[in-house]
Amino acid sequence: MRDPSGQAVRPSLVGRFLAWVGIVAHVVVLFFYVVSGLVMPAWAVGVLVVIWAGLLAVAIALLRTRPPWTLVVPLVAVVVWFAVVSAGDAWLGWTA
Repeated sequence: MRDPSGQAVRPSLVGRFLAWVGIVAHVVVLFFYVVSGLVMPAWAVGVLVVIWAGLLAVAIALLRTRPPWTLVVPLVAVVVWFAVVSAGDAWLGWTA
């Protein structure tokens, strides 16, 4: 991060802590992505894991630039997972 004068600024301790909470929460979401193979085909789980990895890259970028925003990444991951599982159930007949 940089201040208006262009000097590099370290995030606060609270900001760094929140960033790592977001990263850990995102790793926890991976569990839900992987076990959803019980209700969806393997190709769909593969697509979800690729999406998860992309969101991890976003979280790492946010970790460096805007640490507290990493808390949003696991929320987005949960919304994507829920949307995919719900859509698969509604339109493709995925069931447990």
